[in-house]
Amino acid sequence: MSRIGNKLVEIPAGVTVTQNGNTVTVKGPKGELTQTISELISINIEGNIVTFTRPNEEKFTKSLHGTTRALFNNMVVGVSEGFKKELDLVGVGYRAQLQGSKLVLNVGYSHPVEFTPEEGVTVEVPSNTRIVISGYDKEKVGALAANVRGVRPPEPYKGKGIKYVDEIIRRKEGKTGK
Repeated sequence: MSRIGNKLVEIPAGVTVTQNGNTVTVKGPKGELTQTISELISINIEGNIVTFTRPNEEKFTKSLHGTTRALFNNMVVGVSEGFKKELDLVGVGYRAQLQGSKLVLNVGYSHPVEFTPEEGVTVEVPSNTRIVISGYDKEKVGALAANVRGVRPPEPYKGKGIKYVDEIIRRKEGKTGK
């Protein structure tokens, strides 16, 4: 039994869903997303409720059922509300700034590190040590946030690096000097 796959997806006002064969397009106030779903999963659009059904109980089909529903739900939430990831820079001299639409990080290397966001993703720098990445495609927002964090991941001794705002860093005890 797929608990995720059996959940209903409600389409909020202002969002339209169109199906053309295996391709589903979701349009909303924030943007438009298109996804091709597997032929094994059937999609039923009735009014403002969408359901997903599978033909059999094989393990692969079950996993595809839940994944398809989750991807579709992320599309609906993305075009109606959007997604946001916040990052903190922790360390002396670590700072972020925007040059046009490009994000420039100074995080202790001999050179600044630059990121250019893809279409549909916006980057804001409210302060020198805070980065806010937002957009309507959850995959692109998460990928850019992970790439920015990967420049200087937080280390466990002092906690220096780039971390998510809600991330908890497990700290280690340093050398004792005995």
